[in-house]
Amino acid sequence: MNTEPALLTDTEVLMAGFGGQGTLLAGKVLAQASMELGRAVSWLPSYGPEMRGGTANVIVCIASRPIGSPLIERPRALIVMNLPSLEKFAPKVKPGGVIIVNQSLIDRDPQRDDCRVIKVPSRELAEEAGSARAANFVMLGAYIGATDTVPEDAIERAIAVEFEGDKEKFVAPSVAAFRAGVEAGRQSTH
Repeated sequence: MNTEPALLTDTEVLMAGFGGQGTLLAGKVLAQASMELGRAVSWLPSYGPEMRGGTANVIVCIASRPIGSPLIERPRALIVMNLPSLEKFAPKVKPGGVIIVNQSLIDRDPQRDDCRVIKVPSRELAEEAGSARAANFVMLGAYIGATDTVPEDAIERAIAVEFEGDKEKFVAPSVAAFRAGVEAGRQSTH
């Protein structure tokens, strides 16, 4: 009998923003945590040649069986860090999906009454947690808090693995930012 907590559903998550905002890293952490739980996972990054300041997005697919294609036209969830990404990707989210909006940089509504929209002041919560650079983990936390897609401790373990060695100083503020996001995501469901 498997005693590991199971994911509630198979899903696809698109994370998008400017290069340097950590969307690819947050996607990698989500994929790693899901893989550690024995799920089939794909992680498909896309970014412009300019990287920092250019556009960057990643699609993470999590499934109970092998994934046929990592390319997803209509994801079930969107985590969006900037306005250009909101405008480009919000119309593509499946009806009934969830859109996590970085309220620190986006002052516009995604105009989707068929999706759950959660606005998160990611920069402010990241600063309170000890690192303004951890806004990506606030956003990932809000998604997990709102959906319970992956157990929180699995994400926290994946963050610790990502920052092993000489980057270990980033673990505590990243986990604190993730936890602040989880709380923001949970509050949005009540």
